[in-house]
Amino acid sequence: MRNICFLILILLALPAGLWAQDSTPEAVEVTAPGNRQLKLAIETPRNLDPSSGSAVGAELSDVISFDLNMSGAIAAETRPQTFSASGNSLAETAFPLWAAAGFDLLVRGEYSVKGDNLTVEFRLFDVLNRKMMTARRYLGTTKDLRRFAHSFADEIMLVVTGEKGPFTTHIAYVSKRSGNKEIVIMDWDGHNLMQLTRNGSINLNPDFSPDGREIIFTSYKRGNPDLFKRALYNTIEVPISHRKGLNITGAWSPDGSKIALALSKDGNSEIYTIARDGSHPVRLTINPAIEVSPVWSPDGSQIAFVSDRLGKPQIFVMNADGGSVRRLTTSGAYNVNPRWSPKGDKIAYARQMSGGFQIFTINPDGTGDTQLTSTGSNENPAWSPDGRLLAFSSKRGGIEAIYVMRADGSGQTRVSQNKGNSSQPAWSSR
Repeated sequence: MRNICFLILILLALPAGLWAQDSTPEAVEVTAPGNRQLKLAIETPRNLDPSSGSAVGAELSDVISFDLNMSGAIAAETRPQTFSASGNSLAETAFPLWAAAGFDLLVRGEYSVKGDNLTVEFRLFDVLNRKMMTARRYLGTTKDLRRFAHSFADEIMLVVTGEKGPFTTHIAYVSKRSGNKEIVIMDWDGHNLMQLTRNGSINLNPDFSPDGREIIFTSYKRGNPDLFKRALYNTIEVPISHRKGLNITGAWSPDGSKIALALSKDGNSEIYTIARDGSHPVRLTINPAIEVSPVWSPDGSQIAFVSDRLGKPQIFVMNADGGSVRRLTTSGAYNVNPRWSPKGDKIAYARQMSGGFQIFTINPDGTGDTQLTSTGSNENPAWSPDGRLLAFSSKRGGIEAIYVMRADGSGQTRVSQNKGNSSQPAWSSR
């Protein structure tokens, strides 16, 4: 994690015979009939210095395979160097054999380890058209191994779908592994865990700034639920809303200029916006009910929030200035935790049902209400920046943990690895 800023990504220098192949990502020409996923083989990268005894090749291919299989767009499979010549070029790739094995795409790579330094090269091939689609070289240390693999998985998604993947992003959440509710951050797949807060108090509801460099969260470290801000890579926690009463469920606006939150400084909990430094509070709701959990639409024009103005918590939507309030959820007696998808086409939320909560998605016009989870009790959905995945907390298996699933509810996979309950995930931008 601490080496992220030192990762160097450069275009792969192609061998002389391959300069005609453009290493810039382009639209993939492979087609699959119907809704069949593209099949991709990930050949275990070749170690250029076997005497080093390093076995990073298997981990590199496993990371890429996990990423792409979770995307839902590609069916990835790791394979040994069965069909390959000693090299890694276009001319040395046995396309007929890979095609006969049923693969549309192929990833080949090689790496070298010298002390703590790691160099990795990847190439993505279109098997059917016998064409190299993109290539990358990564230079860093062995600590960067997983990040290199995640980065190339992002590139593969860019080539195949036209949109970069979410695999170099992070998830922040509330962890009780220390005995207190502290904010921690991890890679999206659960690796490289780093604890952010260490104040021994109750810390809740993290949210990433749009540039991914800061988080806001509510902390009781001073006795009152106040809203704090901090950069990810320093320890300074700056209070930005410490008004009397509640300062909770803060959410950044898409442009980072404002924060929506719930304040109770005037009595009951209402939705406000404040400037990013905590100044200029503007009250948006005026109602004797309890109103919390504001979340912005991607274009910043609307805010979804939770209100019990009808007797039980339901999801409502209003304009960003507080006007045109309308009820969104009409099914279920208790609906909370709204999160707007990055493309603006869905709102994920949690509904209380028999045995606990379940994750649903609904269209912003109130149609298409769809249940995604059914095992255990599941809350606090959070979208990946490309909208393909959802993180959520789930009480299944005897402990509350962070899970990730595809946007249709498939592929539910636990990613948090630490002991103690884990909840309230927030997903960073790219």
